[in-house]
Amino acid sequence: MKSGLIPCAVLGYVDSNKNTFFSSSGLRQIYPKKKPVNTETKFDLASLTKVLFTTHQVLKACSINKLALDDPISKYIPDLCQYNIHDAWERKITLKQCLSHSTPFPAVEPFYTYSSNSNNLKNYILQNRWKKHKPVYSDINFIFLGIILERIFRKSIKNIETGYGFNFKPKRINIAATEKCFWRNRLICGETHDENSFALGGAGHAGLFGSINDILEFAYDMLVGRNITNNHLECIKKKLYKNRSCGWEVSNKGWSGGNLCSNETIGHTGFTGTGIWIDFKNKIAWTLLTNRVHPSRHNNSKIEELRVRVGEKMIEVFSRR
Repeated sequence: MKSGLIPCAVLGYVDSNKNTFFSSSGLRQIYPKKKPVNTETKFDLASLTKVLFTTHQVLKACSINKLALDDPISKYIPDLCQYNIHDAWERKITLKQCLSHSTPFPAVEPFYTYSSNSNNLKNYILQNRWKKHKPVYSDINFIFLGIILERIFRKSIKNIETGYGFNFKPKRINIAATEKCFWRNRLICGETHDENSFALGGAGHAGLFGSINDILEFAYDMLVGRNITNNHLECIKKKLYKNRSCGWEVSNKGWSGGNLCSNETIGHTGFTGTGIWIDFKNKIAWTLLTNRVHPSRHNNSKIEELRVRVGEKMIEVFSRR
């Protein structure tokens, strides 16, 4: 914060005995009015939505036989590529492939520019014949998973119970601001920073809000196996494709969690400057929340370096306890 690279940061830690540590510093908003951050501040969690909500909800639905990971997504979205149901490769993609980012979908597409109508955009996604790509980390995977959740729960994603205090529609009080958006022509605060998520009226890849306490409560449940099944835990720990499990990234050389965590560590980051890491062997978890895109994503925030330094310091200090 002193260097001016990021406006604010909140750091939190929890272990399997529910010992916790919190620290906050900086301003949750610097423009147009300065507002301080604290440990109750809600952040736009960006792609943490993928693991804190979408992956979690999909695996919970699997545990009660509402979904099955090896099923094709077309089983739950029968109108997917409905004009080419026999030959469309999109219809054969499985939920597990989407969760592990092992599909041929592109990383992202700016379809928020195609229409101002969320239903039209969703129908475009469902009927588009996507060009095949080499598998990459892809928002499209989780947009499809979000649509599946909407279908099985029969409600919009914003109205599905999130748990842990997370929310797609936060009260606009004590929220970290993100970017001055030229497309929306306003400072973004209390609404999703992600353009596609905003245009869709909610999506499975981004849009969730939460505080440090919300995330650590979630992480604690993962550490002790509370409110989840053993199969759920196995799914998020086990590598499926490269360094990806169901939803999560598994520790690897040069990753965001640093080089000191165990090989039983999973994590995920968000574009707005957020991150969560859970080390099952050392029985600790930590989260770093920033609004590094405020007031612009084009700031040189050096967030990648910060995440690694924080992760290694957390292991140094807390894994000995």
